[in-house]
Formats: sequence, structure tokens, C-alpha cells
Amino acid sequence: MGKRQNAPNGEAVSELEQAAQRAIEAAGGDAVVALLRALARNIEVERELALFRAAVSNGFSRGWHKARP
Repeated sequence: MGKRQNAPNGEAVSELEQAAQRAIEAAGGDAVVALLRALARNIEVERELALFRAAVSNGFSRGWHKARP
């Protein structure tokens, strides 16, 4: 995703771009800090997902994740 997301008709800025702007503002205007925070949160979510996958059976999850070999 190298390009900016096109906004739907009638909107000046896409929802994703607005979220990015809010994250940069929350980081004091520093885009690198905003990106580092987003990447750190992504790592946390991936860890949580790995725990859920281990705790929930494939049948219960209706196959949304692959069964382990």
C-alpha cells in the first residue's frame, strides 16, 4: 500500500488518512513516533492472536484459522 487511499465520493480525506493524522497529532506531530507506536501495537495484537489460536479449537472458530499440523 504505497499510495494514499482514495476517499469515497463526497469526502475530502479517507477515514484511514484521518486516523493517520490523528495518530501523528497524538505523537506531537512526529510521524516516526506515530509509526513506532502503531507497529508496537500491531506486535501486541499479533501476540494476543497467537494466544487465542492456541486456546480455541479449529472447529469452534469455524475454520477462520488453519489447524496446526
